[in-house]
Amino acid sequence: MNGDSSEVLGLLVRDIGEAGVAEMAGSPGLAAAVDQHVASLRDELGEPGEDELMGYLRSFAEEAFNRGWWPDSTRDWEFVRIVAVCWMMREATA
Repeated sequence: MNGDSSEVLGLLVRDIGEAGVAEMAGSPGLAAAVDQHVASLRDELGEPGEDELMGYLRSFAEEAFNRGWWPDSTRDWEFVRIVAVCWMMREATA
């Protein structure tokens, strides 16, 4: 990511992550998919704090963008992963 990485990361967290977390309440399928990603992330990262999660999200987003991914209206793997990280960040600050 370039110098605008903080802005892009903020966009991801706000527009994808927070919206996805809010959407989970009415979507059992999304909630189940996010739960699976959270379990996978905990296997990979342990019980990370907010800073570690933000670092993971930054690296994940950079890799996804470099592959040509861009957020759209689909619930693809990347979308669900971002929502899962945002869910974990809420838990870390609760």
